[in-house]
Parts: sequence; structure tokens; C-alpha cells
Amino acid sequence: MKKVLVVIGAGGMGEAVVRRIGSGRRVLLADIDEALLERLQERLSGDGFDVSTRRVDVSDQASMTATAEAAAELGEVLTAVHTAGLSPAQATSEAILRVDLLGVAHFLDAFSTVVAPGGSAVVIASMAGTMTAARLPAEVEAALASTPTEHLLALPFLADPVFASPGAAYGLAKRANQVRVQAAARVWGERGARINSVSPGLISTPMGQQELATEAGAQIRALLAGSAAGAPGTASDVAAAVEFLTGPGAGYVTGTDLLVDGGVVAGVRAHHGAGRGD
Repeated sequence: MKKVLVVIGAGGMGEAVVRRIGSGRRVLLADIDEALLERLQERLSGDGFDVSTRRVDVSDQASMTATAEAAAELGEVLTAVHTAGLSPAQATSEAILRVDLLGVAHFLDAFSTVVAPGGSAVVIASMAGTMTAARLPAEVEAALASTPTEHLLALPFLADPVFASPGAAYGLAKRANQVRVQAAARVWGERGARINSVSPGLISTPMGQQELATEAGAQIRALLAGSAAGAPGTASDVAAAVEFLTGPGAGYVTGTDLLVDGGVVAGVRAHHGAGRGD
């Protein structure tokens, strides 16, 4: 059977992932923006990639399930990568929770039933989730990790004013991505498959540039200045991490998160003291 790579999200990271690991595979690229899908399919097909596209609304379980089923019809689903998301510069808190929190839960549920033995998946989270973790009570993390998907948005603490801003909702959603991937690892393992997350720092994509142009831009620049790299990363940096985690060299790596942030979190912790992420 043809080996299938599924990429949810047709932005800069999605394209970089296809270019990094899509050669020789049948690629299913899914996004809510059909015009974007059309442009990217034309570009990638022109470069020799075998690309099909499909519209998906990640906040809708039926839409995500249908996408997983469509992928399985194309061949053996060996790799699935979820890159779709909204940043605080793009959306309200409510929309961020629907897309970044609920959407990833839908992905984990849907693709756990179609991934082939020996397959793997990666969810793109964020260093914002890592930095949020230090501020969350253990019971909140446990609820984010284990609450059934259909009840996620009804968790009482989501209505807490502390999560009312888009930035706070984003950090919470991305921490949820990390802990739900951890919780899903055993289920995926029962199919002989692996699941991990990658948490990028500031990456030079259009979304990253939008973040720099917001009121938070000065704080982001300060974080970069205090990091080992001292500069934003690229979509290729993230794709390289995805390549490792979905490849044979990571065969014993599952249920974990890989920071790809140029040392931003390390710099923050060194400044505030070991063990702190705020």
C-alpha cells in the first residue's frame, strides 16, 4: 500500500513538514482555508509531491473523523502531523480554545483509530504551554489530560477570568496539547504507534511575525535576547524535529514533548531560578 503522510494545517510549518518528509509518500493536506489549500497544492505538486487536499474544521469532531477516514482510504497512514492553530494575535480566547484545545483532542481521537502499526504522529504545541505549566495546579493539568473530548470546553476553570485573555487561553490550550499527547501515548501504543508533541518558540512564519507586531512584541524580543540562539527559528527547524520524532531513530520515543525554542525556556528558567517557567 502507498504510505500516507497527513498534515493538518497548510501554513508555513505544514508546508515545511511536507517538503521535509513528504517525498515518495501520498500526502493528504487538510485545512479550513480552501483557497490556501489550492495554492499550496499547486506549488507542491509542481515540485513533484503527490498531494491531495481536503477541507477540515478541526473544531468539529465529525469533520476530523471524516478526514482520518479519507486518509485511510488513500493508503497506510504512517505519519500524521497536526500543525493547525490560532495565535493570540489572530483570535479571541473562545476561538483559540475551540481550535487549539478542542481541535487537537479531535485529532488525537480520530487518528488513533486509523494510524498503521509502526506509525507515528506529532502535534505542534508551543513553548507557551511549557511556560504555562508552572502556573497550573495539578488538578487542572489532570483535567486537561484526561477529560473526555466532548466535555473539554465545559471544564469550569476555562471560565476563570485568569484565562480570559487570548494569550492566557493560548498558553492553557498548548499545555493541554502537551499533556493530552502524554495521556494518549498508551492508547496509540496499543496499535503499535507513537505520539509526541513539538513545542516551538518564536518561529519566522507569518503567524510569528504577527505576534511580533502586537503589544507583546517587546516581551517576545526580550525573551529572544535572553535565549541561547538570540533569534527566531524557522519552519525548517520545526520540520527537522518532526522528521526525527516520526522517523526510525525515535522508535523508543513516545508520549513526550520536544522543545524547539532556541533556548528561550532555558534562559527564562536560568534567570528566575531552576524549575520556574514563568
